[in-house]
Amino acid sequence: MPTIREIARIANVSVSTVSRALNGRPGVSRETQERVMEAVRTLGYAPNPVARELVGKPSTVGLLLAPEVRRYTPYFVLLLENLAEELWRVGLRVKEVATDARGLPLEEARGYVLLGAHDHDPRIEALQKAGHPFVLIGVYPGSFWVAPDDPAGGYLATRHLLELGHEEVAVLTGYLHHQAGRERLMGYKKALLEAGLPFHPERVLDGEFSALSAYRAVRRAWEGGLRFTGLFAASDEMALGAWAALEDLGLRVPEEVSLVGYDDLPEVGERLTTVHQDLPTIAREAVHLLGLALAGEAPLGKRVPVHLIPRGTTARRGVGD
Repeated sequence: MPTIREIARIANVSVSTVSRALNGRPGVSRETQERVMEAVRTLGYAPNPVARELVGKPSTVGLLLAPEVRRYTPYFVLLLENLAEELWRVGLRVKEVATDARGLPLEEARGYVLLGAHDHDPRIEALQKAGHPFVLIGVYPGSFWVAPDDPAGGYLATRHLLELGHEEVAVLTGYLHHQAGRERLMGYKKALLEAGLPFHPERVLDGEFSALSAYRAVRRAWEGGLRFTGLFAASDEMALGAWAALEDLGLRVPEEVSLVGYDDLPEVGERLTTVHQDLPTIAREAVHLLGLALAGEAPLGKRVPVHLIPRGTTARRGVGD
């Protein structure tokens, strides 16, 4: 069974170009499209058995994003590539479908993949009422969903800082009405409680899951008198924004402030001590659960394990003294 990466190698193009070509998205020339399809024919292709529940009807899976989700972040691009590859394996393609102001689909699809779900999400309630099969990247009881073990990730990141002797640990998060921001903060609180340390609300900084917002939040907090020797950022993007802010404040990482990110994204997080989440497995589980939804099975949720990767942005407290 060929993968998108193998097709990209044969066609001498990038993985994202193959994804665009296979999913009919703009930005691919006719010559490149033909080269990609020739690579597909050369490698050979046949859907795996899961496809029996998925194909035979419209082959498009609709991607539904919450209105506030940022589309062109490294995390989103990488997740989309993995979803496209896993759907390709079962003879399907993914397409972002048009939505109304509430994020509800205006286009029919075989099934849907939802991102950016939040409390009382109208998309979930509407799709369930209409009987449309879908899977959520996130957590929503009573539906098909898959998510990284974010409470464990927040806990691992914070415990790592505490074990290095950092008792004053701040956290950068955001969108607490969304699963990821809320659950990573839950893990942070659990680690503090386990260590017998109090939770200080003023150490929770709103980075809005972007580098620029994180930069501003850290600058504002430090210049306002908040002090910490450890910082857990709930995304690698926020960690990079925080790192830049700390350097502009004249603080050295990790000698004066240890920093942990979350995601372990290629290039973005490769210098960071960070929590690795397994996007290929998340995408694979999402497609499997979508197959179950299409087959009329009972709703099921799945947590994907995460783990900490220590690198050069954390050190024992006082190492630079």
